[in-house]
Formats: sequence, structure tokens, C-alpha cells
Amino acid sequence: MSAKKTAQFDPQKTLESIENEFEMVQVLNEEGKIVNEEAMPKLSDEELQELMTRMVYTRVLDQRSISLNRQGRLGFYAPTAGQEASQIASHFALEKADWILPGYRDVPQIVWHGLPLYQAFLFSRGHFVGNQAPEGVNVLSPQIIIGAQYVQNAGVALGLKKRGKKAVAVTYTGDGGSSQGDFYEGINFAGAFNAPAIFIVQNNQFAISTPREKQTAAKTIAQKGIAAGIPSVLVDGMDPLAVYAVVKEARERALNGEGPTLIETLCYRYGPHTMAGDDPTRYRTSDLDTEWEKKDPLVRFRKYLEERGLWSEEKETEVIERAKEEIKDAIKKADETPKQKVTDLMANMYEEMPANLKEQYEIYTAKESK
Repeated sequence: MSAKKTAQFDPQKTLESIENEFEMVQVLNEEGKIVNEEAMPKLSDEELQELMTRMVYTRVLDQRSISLNRQGRLGFYAPTAGQEASQIASHFALEKADWILPGYRDVPQIVWHGLPLYQAFLFSRGHFVGNQAPEGVNVLSPQIIIGAQYVQNAGVALGLKKRGKKAVAVTYTGDGGSSQGDFYEGINFAGAFNAPAIFIVQNNQFAISTPREKQTAAKTIAQKGIAAGIPSVLVDGMDPLAVYAVVKEARERALNGEGPTLIETLCYRYGPHTMAGDDPTRYRTSDLDTEWEKKDPLVRFRKYLEERGLWSEEKETEVIERAKEEIKDAIKKADETPKQKVTDLMANMYEEMPANLKEQYEIYTAKESK
């Protein structure tokens, strides 16, 4: 009997050593207490208040958008409640010159980046005006194709690098998007060309109804960046200070010529995947919802700010009332925008219309003039 051969390598050990490196970055715990002084970002009292203001405003925007959708006044809508720290704190770490390539759940970031709210409502309705960002507002329209924005983000970032711009390109997707081929192509391209890109995966636990653990054998999504040779971070996505700190550092690295970063924000969406008929009670338990409600980013941040005398019920009420009023004005402006016509679609699609469409264009022009 031949002697049993001893393995000269242990790939399982290598995998485990990589996975064990990804400890979650956290600054504030669920009680709003600082647990990592070293990671605490340098934000002034005014900046802390502004970050909270934007998060509260965004929660109101989500509530009103759901209501407007149910009234038939909005079209496609993906709820955002629970992801305010992941979305708003990450955006808070950016500058106006940076480019944002959002997924369909990431409307709040592009609104805070400068897209007028009424245009965000028009995007939801499928109106072309909703996709016409004003000059100087560096955003692309929310991507509906899962993960496609990752490839685009790599390209935009490379363009910024080649033009010598001191800016980064930032994109978002959900945990489901990390299972798409575009995800790997995007991060690999950006890594290969050392592009100033930030890739954020908002791991809200479910890709529609598919739990994260059924999508991949990987212990974390963050570790997938290692294969592309880019720095990767796992952060508490319900902690705005941790998210801000991680994205801020990634941006600084990118501007210093150190290339892209992949960031996984561990978070939770309290509502359905979209308002198009998804029922989260069919795939999520009430116990799980309760567990994550205790981690609510607004509650956590509110406790921290109140402890420092920087927030109050009166201040929050002011923000809520302002949000409601501005949302009311924005939906009114969206309602007043001329309805989209078939001829608009044709004219916007082609610089030089083919002969067969020219004929149809004339037919519809005549119909629309009646």
C-alpha cells in the first residue's frame, strides 16, 4: 500500500484567511454610542446636523413616494427606508465634481447631488424630461438593468482619469447586482486601469426575494474585490458615520492615484423591493424585520446627536414639514410638465430619423395637432 500523499497546499485555508480579514467597520453602535474613536470622521457640528437633516428628509420622501405611487401619481418606485445611512452618508462624502451612476433605488443620491425633485418624479413616470440632468449636475439616469452601471462606472472613471479631472465616479447596486457578470467586468476593468472609481454594494439581504446566502458561497460580497486586485471594505450600512468615513477614504485614495475601491454596506430595506407587487412578508419573517428595526440608521444617529445637544424633536419636525411642502411643490410641477408625446420619443431617439420613421412622424404630428 502506497503512503498517503501530503498536500503541498491548502486552498481552503487560503480562502478562510481572506474571509476572516473582513471585519465590519462600525463607528456608532445601535445605541448611538461611539465604539471606534479612530474611525470617527472629522465632521463639524453643522455637518453632522446637515447629514441628519438629509436622512430625515429622505425618509419622508420615501413615505410620500410610496403614497403617490399608490395614488397612481408615480410609476416605478423602489422604496429606500432603512438604507438612508448607506445612501445619504455615502453621498455626503462626495463632491459636486464627482459623477454618480445610480441604480433604480438610488434616486435620493442624485437628488441631493442636484437633480431637481420634480425631475426625479418624472423619471418615475417614464417621462424623458426626468432623464435630462441640468448642466453641471454630474449624474446619469438610474439604471434599470441590474448591475449594468458597474461597467459604465469603470468607463466614466477612466474618462475622468484620462482628462486629468480631480473627481471620482461612484456607482451603487444591491447584493443581487453582485451576482451579475457586469459586476465582475466593471471592477476588473477599473482595477486593471487603476481608475478613480468607487463601487458600492448595498447588501440589504434580499435580491427581491432571494436571500444573499443563496446567491453566493462567499462569506462577504466585499471579498469579491480581492480577485480584481482592488481594496475592499465591509461596513455597517446602518451607521452613517462609518459609511461616510469609508467612502471619504476611498475617494481620497482614488484622487491620489491609488485606484478603485469596492465597498459593501450591510443594511436592510424595510419596504418591498419595488411597489410593483412585491410582498416581502412572503420571504421575510417578522422577527427579522424587528431585529433590523432596532438598527434603524435614523434612530441610531438621532440618539448620538441628541446626546451632544445637536438634535431635537422640534428640529426634526421642521425638517419633516419642509420636506412635505417641497415634495408637494415638486409633484405639482411634475403634473404641470407637458405630457410626453410619441413624436417626442422619435425626435429624442434619432439625430437623423430613418425614412420609415419620418413617415410615421408626420402621421403622429398630424394626430397630436388635433
